[in-house]
Amino acid sequence: MAASRDTNTNDGGLIQIMKLAQVMAGSPAGGAELFYERLTAALGRAGDEVTAIIRRDPARAERLRAVGLQPIELRFGGPLDVLTGPRLGRALRAAEPRVVVAWMNRAARFTPNGDWVLVGRLGGYYDLSYYRRCDHLVGNTRDIVDWIVGQGWPADRTHYLPNFVDDLADARPAALPVPTGRRILLGLGRLHRNKGFDVLIRAMRALPDAHAVIAGEGPERGALEALARETGVADRVSFPGWRADTAALFAAADVFVCCSRHEPLGNMVLEAWSARRPVVAAAAQGPKELIVPDETGILVPIDDSDRLAAGIRRVLDNAETTKRLAEAGRRRYEADFAEAPVVARWRDFLTTVEKA
Repeated sequence: MAASRDTNTNDGGLIQIMKLAQVMAGSPAGGAELFYERLTAALGRAGDEVTAIIRRDPARAERLRAVGLQPIELRFGGPLDVLTGPRLGRALRAAEPRVVVAWMNRAARFTPNGDWVLVGRLGGYYDLSYYRRCDHLVGNTRDIVDWIVGQGWPADRTHYLPNFVDDLADARPAALPVPTGRRILLGLGRLHRNKGFDVLIRAMRALPDAHAVIAGEGPERGALEALARETGVADRVSFPGWRADTAALFAAADVFVCCSRHEPLGNMVLEAWSARRPVVAAAAQGPKELIVPDETGILVPIDDSDRLAAGIRRVLDNAETTKRLAEAGRRRYEADFAEAPVVARWRDFLTTVEKA
């Protein structure tokens, strides 16, 4: 197997080039899937030899090809799929990676052991039986890492590596169907009960000068639209569906609201920080870990529309609070959740486990 090697940089220094594989068997959309694409592309830009192996998905494959990768697409089906495992094994043996990262349950279940270090990457509190072949596990929050260790996984083989998000500062605001003079509250995510958008809709009763834009799709859309009508705020709540112009949405917003009942990380909080937008969030697992209360955001109890409205009101009514929260969030993003520091941490980790 080919080992990592050093190569010269333009300024005469040396960087270590690794051979690794990234295996993703997730759905077409989702936070983990999006970060898989970002990190895989970033490692390729850093000079590593990355083999991208994905569940069949023409759109994802095309995005990976657009950044210079040649993804291998496999079925990654259910229990009756007896072909993906052997095909995946052959692809990995041909690529000769030093480290293989399996993203989430299905990829970890299919990825075989071999002449490589196998790393399972978790973005939630998953069933660890899927990861029994892994040499190391990575969680993207410290709470997930603590939970993994609490399940009996060895602490010295459990690692915290955060996500990064794109730099969304200085985007042009999106054109939204919001009357002039209304303050815009932005919510993003799948329209699912876990995201708590019903709490935001109820909070709108106490925010008559605000308009909520809830961008996403999902099974709760009809119920949320009905709730907006029942509570008398339908004219101040918009559902534009999935939007690809995330930076423009943040640029148009006055406040980002994360009202999730369950949120292991909260990439959206990181995006709001990147975009210099103040954050008001329910104290679910991820936002509670990320946000320093009253410094990088406002935290309120989960499932409490009155407290959510009061938190939003604090920001809307005080320009100094808005500026202070936005700038503190941006500083945190630049230090810990921008591409450069996160990719550096990932590369250091991959190099370390390769040599262990």
